[in-house]
Parts: sequence; C-alpha cells; structure tokens
Amino acid sequence: MKRLYPLLDLNSNEGVQVSGIWGRGSKGRSAFAKHVYKNISPDFEAHCFLEDSEGNCSVQLIDGDGTYNVSGIDHFIKEVKLGECGLSYAVVSIMGPQSSGKSTLLNNLFGTNFMEMDAFKGRSQTTKGIWLARCAGIEPCTLVMDLEGTDGRERGEDDTAFEKQSALFALAISDIVLINMWCHDIGREQAANKPLLKTVFQVMMRLFSPRKTTMLFVIRDKTRTPLENLEPVLREDIQKIWDSVPKPEAHKETPMSDFFNVEVVALSSYEEKEEQFKEQVASLRQRFMHSIAPGGLAGDRRGVIPASGFAFSADQIWRVIKENKDLDLPAHKVMVATVRCEEISNEKFAHFITNEDWRKLDEEVQAGPVSSFGKRLTSILGSCLSEYDGEATFFDEGVRSSKRHQLEEKLLQLVNPAFQDVLGHIRWGMLEKFKASFDKALEIGEGFSSASTTWLKACMDQFDEECAGAIIEQANWDTTKVREKLVRDIEAHVSSVRTSKLSELTTQYETKLHTALSEPVEALLEGANDQTWMTVKKLHGRETETAVSGFSSALAAFDIEEETREKMVKSLQEYSRGVIESKAKEEAGRVLMRMKDRFATIFSNDGDSMPRVWTGNEDLRAITKAARSASLKLLSVMAVMRLGDETDNIEKTLSVALLDSTTSKKSITASDPLASSTWDDIPSSRTLITPVHCKSIWRQFKTETEYTVTQAISAQAWLLYSQEANKRGSNWLPPPWAIFALIILGFNEFMTLLRNPLYLGVLFVGFLLLKALWTQLDIPGEFRNGALPGIISISAKFVPTVMNLVKNLAAQGEAPPTANPENRRPSNNTSSNASSSDNPTEHKSASKTD
Repeated sequence: MKRLYPLLDLNSNEGVQVSGIWGRGSKGRSAFAKHVYKNISPDFEAHCFLEDSEGNCSVQLIDGDGTYNVSGIDHFIKEVKLGECGLSYAVVSIMGPQSSGKSTLLNNLFGTNFMEMDAFKGRSQTTKGIWLARCAGIEPCTLVMDLEGTDGRERGEDDTAFEKQSALFALAISDIVLINMWCHDIGREQAANKPLLKTVFQVMMRLFSPRKTTMLFVIRDKTRTPLENLEPVLREDIQKIWDSVPKPEAHKETPMSDFFNVEVVALSSYEEKEEQFKEQVASLRQRFMHSIAPGGLAGDRRGVIPASGFAFSADQIWRVIKENKDLDLPAHKVMVATVRCEEISNEKFAHFITNEDWRKLDEEVQAGPVSSFGKRLTSILGSCLSEYDGEATFFDEGVRSSKRHQLEEKLLQLVNPAFQDVLGHIRWGMLEKFKASFDKALEIGEGFSSASTTWLKACMDQFDEECAGAIIEQANWDTTKVREKLVRDIEAHVSSVRTSKLSELTTQYETKLHTALSEPVEALLEGANDQTWMTVKKLHGRETETAVSGFSSALAAFDIEEETREKMVKSLQEYSRGVIESKAKEEAGRVLMRMKDRFATIFSNDGDSMPRVWTGNEDLRAITKAARSASLKLLSVMAVMRLGDETDNIEKTLSVALLDSTTSKKSITASDPLASSTWDDIPSSRTLITPVHCKSIWRQFKTETEYTVTQAISAQAWLLYSQEANKRGSNWLPPPWAIFALIILGFNEFMTLLRNPLYLGVLFVGFLLLKALWTQLDIPGEFRNGALPGIISISAKFVPTVMNLVKNLAAQGEAPPTANPENRRPSNNTSSNASSSDNPTEHKSASKTD
C-alpha cells in the first residue's frame, strides 16, 4: 500500500506537502519524515510534532534529556481538540524493553504514527523520551504515550533514573499501562520483564493515593504454549515481584488488586505472522472502545484530571518527578484544578470586561437610569458563569466552587459601581419627584404634614419597586443604605421647606403684629396722658391674643413637636412686646421734640384750640406753667414702660424736682431725686429715660422754650405800649399850660410873621411837603415793628420818595393850562392842594392803592 504523508509547519499552522514517502507498511516512514521535516523547519526540535495524511498526529511530550515540551503539547491539544472532551478521554501508555516492538504495536493497534525501528539498520534506540499521540477511530478520545524502552544500550547503566521517572509519570497520568514483553521471557528468573515490573511496583509506592490502573501485559511472539498455561505463570511471577518489593508501613498488607487490574493478552509475531498479528490486534483494539465505561479496561479509574487541564497536570507531575519528590495525586489534582479553574476564571472575567452587552449596559447607566438593569445584567452574568461552569465542570468540586465564587465576587465587584449608579439615579429621581409633588401639593393648599406623609410613602414605594428591578440574581446586594439616604434627603428637604414655611408664617404674623401695634402705639405715646399705658396694654393684649390664636392654628398643620410649637408661640409673644418696647424707646428718643410741640400747642392756643390772640389781659405766668406741666406729664409718661400692673411716683418726683418753686429754696445739702441713673423700685429693663436724663431734657426744654415765653412777654408789653400811645394820640390839643406858654414865648415870632407875610407862605409850602412825605413814607406803619426797623426802612425810602415828589411837581409845572376857567386861577389850585393836605386819610389810601 502506498501512502503520502504531508507534514505540518507549526509556525504557519498550514499543511505543507514536502515529500512523498513510499514503502511497505510503516517501517521507517516516520523516521524519514522527521529527518526531512528537520531539514525544512528549524522549529521541529521546539515542537517535535508530526501529522500524517489521515490526520493522526504525534508530539514528543518529553525529550531524551527530560525536558517537557510545553509549546508542542499545547499545539497538540489544540489540534486534537482535547479541551472539549471533559472527562471523556483515556490515556494509554506502553512500557517495555528497548526494540521490543512497542511503537509498532501502538501504530497498528491505535493507528498512530510513532517512529519505528528500521530492522535493516540494526537494533538500536528509536523512541527517545516520551511521545504522545491520539488514537484514530476510537471513542472516547484516547491518548497513547510511547515510552522510551528500558535496558537500552544507548543509556548504559545510568538508564534507571530516567526509567523510573518515566514509569512513575506513566502510572500517574495513565488509565491503562501496556507492558510489552517477549513470550520466551515468561518463567525466567532473570528475564527482562522482572526489572521492569520491579520498577513499576517501586514507583507505585511513591504515589500517596495511587489511582487504580489497568496493567495489560502484552505477550509478543506467542509460541505454541497456550495462553491458559502462560497466564498463571505470569501472574505468579507478578505476585512474587509485588511481594518482594519494599512497601511503606501503610501498604505492607495491601494486596496488589487494590492498585492494579491485571489483564493478559498474547500476540503472534509481527514479522512472521503479520496477517494473524493484525487480526489479533484488531480484536484487541475493540477492547479499547468505550474503555472508560463501567466494566471497560479503564472503568475503575479514580481522580481523573479534566482534559482541559491535562497539559498543565502532566507538566506539574513531571516537575515533581524530576525533583525526586513523592507525588501526592489528590493534592496534585487539587493543584491542577486550582490553576486551571483560575485560568478559566481569569479568561471569563477578561471576556466579560470586553462583552459588548455589558459595555453597552454600562454606557446606558452612565447616561441615565436604566429600567431593565437587573434583568439584563443577570442574563449577562449568568452567561459568563455558565461558560465557566461548562469548562470547569470536571475539576475538583471544592476548587471549582471556590474559583467560581471568586469569579462571581470579581464580576460583582466590577458591576457594583454600575449598580450603585443605578441606585443613585433612582434615588435622585425619587427625590426630584418628591420635591415637585410636595411643592405642588402645598401650592394647591394641602396640609403640610399630610402632603409630606402621603408623598413620602408614595415615593418610597416606587423606590422599592425600582430597586427590586435593579437587583441581580447573582448578588445579595442591600439597598438599605441608599434607601436610608433617600429618606434622609427627603426629610432634609421637608425640614428645609418646613423651616422656610415656618419662617414665612412667622414673618407674616410678625408683620401683622407690627402693623397692628406700631402706629397706634406711636399715636398713643404722642398724646401721652394718665391712660396712655393702660390703653397700650389693652391694645397689646388684644392684638397679641389674636395673632397667637391664628399662629397656633397654622402651626398645627406642620406636625412639629409641642415644645417647638410653644417656643415659636412664645417668640411671637416676645416679638409683640418687642414692637411696643422698640416703639416706646423710639418715642422716648423724641420726647424733647414732643414736649416742645405740646408746650407750643398749649401756649399758643386757647381752651377751644383756637390760636391765642394776645390782648394784654392774659395771665402769661399761668399759661406758661400750664404748658410746662403738660410737657412734664409727657416726660413722666415716657420715662418708663407700664405694661403690667405696676405703680410708680415718677410724675410726682419730676413735678417736685422740676416744677415746684420751693425747690430752689431748699438747702443745698438736700439730696436731688433726679441725680441717679435708675428709678426707685423700677428695673432697668422698663426704664426708657433715666432720672438724670430727664433732668437734662427738662433743662434743654426750658432753654428752648424760653424764647417763646420771652416773645409773648414782649408782644404783650408792646401791645400795652401801643394802647397807651393810641390814647395819647387821640388827644391832639396840648395841655392848657403849654398853650399859654406858646403864646407868651412865641409872641415875637408871631409878630414877625405878621410883618412879613412871605414867611407865612414858605412855612405853608414846607408844611405841605412834610405832609406829603409823611403820607408817602407811612411813618406810623414803619414804626409798628420797632424804632430801629422803622428808622432803617425810612432811611432807605427817604431819598427815592423826595426825588419822586420833585419829579411830580416838575411835571405838573410843565403841563399846559386847560380850557377850564377855574384852572386859570391860581388860588383854586392852591386851595385844592390844601384840601388834599387837610385830608390825610384819603391821601394815605390813595398812596397805598398806587
């Protein structure tokens, strides 16, 4: 039969046909292919990987120097897709002397492509180290290991170390161990199989919890002796070897059946009876079908490593064997499970991070609230964990569960910020909804307490509902803290609004109180009398009671504590009193002005509130005293506040100290009742004006009202003087004695006038001029305001008046005579002027009119 073997270039993972290999059977084909491949691909030594035209591939798992081929086994597992097998795979290994036909048996039994010895070149070492291949056409997936032969010439006497290491390695990872031996060696004491069996049994003792392995003895080149006769001898030899092998204390009495299932099969010679050999091999091949099923060759296996962890497990087992340590298979199984589950966990975590569904969901969460967050994230996490479970399902349950829990925790830690963001969106949305609904409820007139309670419950119910939609099945996340924060935020907003509303309500009632008290109290204090403070007290009580009643009713809707409510009511009452105190202090600061106004009102008006007309008969002293007494009454009323039932003698004290005329007559050693900063029996909180300040105010008051009194006295004196002058002016004739004196003393002047009539005309003209000036200047009217003002006024008008008279006379002189014959007579003009001068009243009226 002719076959073409294409080889694989592992660098490119592409099949490359490098040569056609022809020959009978399979002898030498693999060796030649390897030689050709090494010349073509420099990476062959790194991978030591071969594949034939039927898809059968093999890899050198451990080279002759004991180096584990990590890259080669990884590539091999990917090619044969071992990781998908789970626990449905079996491992078969073969041991035996060098050049005993192990590779040939495996190639014929399992369809592998292990290198075989070329008999024409002589007997020599063909297989170096340990090679691994997958069987073709056998289910379940079966891996075959071809071990380097024992007792080889190439290694010499130092082969025992590698022999024991490879034997222990094969026992640790194999389910079925084929022991290849020649038929003619059975029954011999020093035959080649005994050192091999000793080696197998000795290394088995280094496994703390050895797996039960099927040991299939393959008797090669079977002779005429029936197998029924050969098998008992072989089993007896095996038992002797088992008994002779030193055992640890724990296994001194342990039978070999606890460690091995021993099976024996015989095959004819491959070279002499090839067809018969192939028939027997085909029959034996059927025993490897479904070998891991109960009753199969590997049906009793324990502690199987999942296929995805095979490469790592084999690597770690070889490392322990190389370090010459005892191999604890249960611990190794846990270690492999730990590493592989950790790798799977990390892989799934990395895949989750790059998962498009998760990234999209995370972006949506960053942008705003997501209604289906919990359902979507649960599905994404479930898919990731399901993938982990699918790949890690065959590993140690404790390790698998632990790593799954760790993966779940890492995933939850990764998605938790998004979950917190979702809760934050929900909390913020509920807070905004509460604010809007609560404010709207207050605007339409709903009670504060009922509105806050109703909408708090509604928002918290909706919050719980939306949080339930955000919870994922894989996590037991608690939303209590976020819920409590939302409650605190809502309560803070309610408190803020309550504070604002209470402040507005308090301001509203304070404004009402201020309006109701301020101006009335000011008016009452401005007209202070004995009943002023009693009236203020009644006004204060009435308005305060009304305000407190309305304020208390309004506070009932805010659901506040009784103690707080009482404090606010008390504060309103204090504000009411404070308005009166403030207004009283303000009026006390204007008391001097109020006193002067009252003094001026009483002093300048009569009992009918009409302006007083001074006739000269008024009792100015009594009027002044009455006005000052009224002003002092105002001062006494404003001195202290009297909102209670207290009584005092401030008015009497002020009257005695400031109005009593006998005060000035007292001894200078007598104490002054106003020389103090406090009133007797009156606390400073009620004092508006201190005694010493009252005395100062009174002194200033008297000083500033003194001018008014002086003016009144002056007016009264001027009136009396005017009345006396009028009396004297009405008697125009001089006394008789004056007339008699004028006649006697003026006799000479009178005779002179009679002798010279011209003097009489000059005197007459002078009289007329003086009369005109008297009338024009209105001398009596100018002197009504006093002598000095009259003189100044006349001096200012004298020259203009004289000039005016001269101009008038000149104008009359230049005027032409009229046709009236009476105007031609000078005597008539003169008499007209005279008559005008004789009637001063009419002239004065005309002048004023002009």
